[in-house]
Amino acid sequence: MQTRSVETRAKIVQAAQELFSKTGYESASVSEICEQAGISKGAFYHHFPSKQSVFLELLSDWLKGIDLGLEALRSNPPEAEQSLVRMADILPEVIHAAEGRLPIFLEFWLHSARDKELWNTAIAPYQRYREYFRMVVEEMDPEGAIDPAKKETAALAVISLAIGLLLQGVVQPDAADWGAAGRESIRMLLEGMTRRSS
Repeated sequence: MQTRSVETRAKIVQAAQELFSKTGYESASVSEICEQAGISKGAFYHHFPSKQSVFLELLSDWLKGIDLGLEALRSNPPEAEQSLVRMADILPEVIHAAEGRLPIFLEFWLHSARDKELWNTAIAPYQRYREYFRMVVEEMDPEGAIDPAKKETAALAVISLAIGLLLQGVVQPDAADWGAAGRESIRMLLEGMTRRSS
């Protein structure tokens, strides 16, 4: 019985992703998701309270790949500075996992901007990653190489670089070797962030 429930939930998520990609988040209705998944509305509402909650599960599924990659780096950490550079190694996989989803995410974020509670839920992952990069910057600086007043800005710069590379990779996946571009970009950023002793 539990296997069947898991399968039904997976069908709903898959059907929603296909419809969101094809017709857009706003246009896709719960009835259409049910029809696409071959289930009843009762089954849908047994698993999800709303269309929004299905989207948030799609977003969560995509972010799990990023989280697993970052956790792997944290569980076997090199020096913090190298940890940032190695994060670029997960970029190609994250870009591949986001394939076809960017328009859905952008449309949903536009939609959620009109609902404060939903917006807070939608941007929570960004805030989590911002805190993660702030901790990495702190670990990277045991001897005060970075001006303390600039550490928060440094963390913002790292996450901005990561988001920028991700967006470029999703929009033009074949335009560059995104792992190599990420590593080189992070090295350049690190050189600018740290004071060099003569």
